Amino acid sequence: MEQINLQPEDTLYVLGDVIDRYPDGIRILRLFMSMPNVKMLLGNHEYMMLNVLDRLDKNNPEYPHALRLWYRNGGNITHEYIKHIRKSVRKEIFDYLHSLPLNIDIEVNGQPYILAHGGAIAEYHNYMYRYDNQEEYAVWNRIQYNEPDADGKIIIFGHMPTMEYQRNNPLEIWRSPSGGKIGIDCGCGFPHPLSQGRHPAYGRLACLRLDDMKVFYSEEEIPEEVEEIVW
Repeated sequence: MEQINLQPEDTLYVLGDVIDRYPDGIRILRLFMSMPNVKMLLGNHEYMMLNVLDRLDKNNPEYPHALRLWYRNGGNITHEYIKHIRKSVRKEIFDYLHSLPLNIDIEVNGQPYILAHGGAIAEYHNYMYRYDNQEEYAVWNRIQYNEPDADGKIIIFGHMPTMEYQRNNPLEIWRSPSGGKIGIDCGCGFPHPLSQGRHPAYGRLACLRLDDMKVFYSEEEIPEEVEEIVW
């Protein structure tokens, strides 16, 4: 936040997955809830938490699977933290998450963008065979390297660490050869280096300023020799 120097007249778009794997996720989420110039999308981690803590009764036959899925993805840390929060505050969090959009359409300097976590809603009809509903698709879909671009629009997405598209270490924002897709999940949510072949891939938080396309990265403790790695 210090690097990007966010001003009241700016808008920060957060593409989901604020919680899990670290104990500070709920605190960060509540910070965003208090900031009128932060617009957030629902990510699969928030989706999993809603399923376990707000949507499914413990007697529901789907509950055990939902809980295991959330815990496998680092939700046990969030669950332990949120147990100690007042019910009224938990309700505020759940209400906020229920209100989050799946996509946001914006235009900057005449260029239209689709902001997504896992997929553009307009493409859901191509994936109905794989997902039970539009929400599940939007948070769990994995955009592929060779997917067709949206006509005239650039999709900016999260969910998939950019190591799936390019071999940069530490991870960097990915732009497709056509320029129609931009992946910004640079793996900051993983507590340990990601595995990329024989070498560790180091994640970090990334931010893209659309006014001038300037890129910002968090200052992680990454070994100096990591930049010399060639796969």
